[in-house]
Amino acid sequence: MKVTQRLTGAAALALVVAGGPVGEALAQTAPPTSGLYIGAGGSVNVARFDIQNTYFAGVSDAFQDGVRVLSGSAAGPARNPIGNDVAAAPNVQLGYYQNFRDSRWLWGAKASYSYLGASATTNNALLPQFGGFTRTDGVYIPFSGSGVARSYQMRAQHQVALTPFLGYSTDRGFLYLGGGPTLTRLQTDVNGLIGFADIYGQTTNVSGPPQNFSSAGWVWGGMLTAGFTFFLTPEWFLDFAYTASATQRQSAVHNSPFINTADPRGVTQGSVFLSTSGGVVVQGATLTLNRRF
Repeated sequence: MKVTQRLTGAAALALVVAGGPVGEALAQTAPPTSGLYIGAGGSVNVARFDIQNTYFAGVSDAFQDGVRVLSGSAAGPARNPIGNDVAAAPNVQLGYYQNFRDSRWLWGAKASYSYLGASATTNNALLPQFGGFTRTDGVYIPFSGSGVARSYQMRAQHQVALTPFLGYSTDRGFLYLGGGPTLTRLQTDVNGLIGFADIYGQTTNVSGPPQNFSSAGWVWGGMLTAGFTFFLTPEWFLDFAYTASATQRQSAVHNSPFINTADPRGVTQGSVFLSTSGGVVVQGATLTLNRRF
């Protein structure tokens, strides 16, 4: 009898709780099964810049009293390490999710923007060259040389990502995995570049005053993400995500004329050609506060 009374009392209490304010509060902790949302927050990112593939070439003619006395050229590839950077970045996102019918599994997608603001620099970067010059008597003299850049910098500025995902609902949110394309704006700056040559055992400045080269562009890439949400209320939730993205290489070609009046062989004039190519891999942890509509 007592056991039956206890069971009956427990059942009655359960009905009271389920139908009363406590039950309503507990019911509100479960995340809604669908929603369009917008959010903002920040991230901490580690950017690893690829080794830069560089090709530096130059052609020149030397004149004495207006008469050409030498013609030469030199060229060579180089691979310059740029380095890594750790940077904090603001993030915004717009997304949608929906549970499959009568299931804890869900699907969704989100578009996000981040101002990465990451950069890395190599100082006194060397760009080796090999070539030769021809005198007016037809004698060809080989030489080696090197371009020297005061600084070689690469920056990852903006990143936009579209990430479809699949997830699984919990009592207070959902876990998810996803991946999709990215667009990232990269910029490369080569500052203070001078072309030197080892001629007759002397290091000679061939290209004259330092030159600066800059290029920027949007490149495609891909992103993988894993995260979870935590609903504070049915309308507001936190979204924590780990992301890893990699870009294609951003490439550029530059051509610049020069006149060097300080060359001991005479007035030297010609052109330098510079090509650069590099990308970036970014890993980050992002936390956003989101509003569901």
